[in-house]
Amino acid sequence: MSDDPGVHVFPMRIYFEDTDAGGIVYYANYLRFAERARTEMLRLAGIESSDLMATSGIAFAVKECHMEFLKPARLDDAIQVETRITSVGGASLRLDQKVLRQDERLVDIDVRLACMGGDGRPKRLPADVVGAVRDLAACHENATTGA
Repeated sequence: MSDDPGVHVFPMRIYFEDTDAGGIVYYANYLRFAERARTEMLRLAGIESSDLMATSGIAFAVKECHMEFLKPARLDDAIQVETRITSVGGASLRLDQKVLRQDERLVDIDVRLACMGGDGRPKRLPADVVGAVRDLAACHENATTGA
């Protein structure tokens, strides 16, 4: 976590496999980086994808994603993905993610995750999951308002 208790920070390095022939990160790889960061944030909150599937028969799927590419990351860069939960619905989560190189913003990502059952239909989030993600979202809200 960062100094802001509602922000999860996922550090990583850019490898050759992440780049195009010019050593610049291929744009679709930012989706992979964001997915890893979200998964690790949820894991730290006690929400493991495999447990959700095994015990509740549910999984998260990306429902909507908007990305703004500001600057490229390059081979060997040390980057980080910062993730904040911005809203929690009955069957969805909205997150704000930023890919940074030190304090330089590279990519802004707004993503909405839907909770779905094994049949592919929307399913309500279990109460314990709602509690855990609301706690994460409240940490961010309290940190930004000074509460």
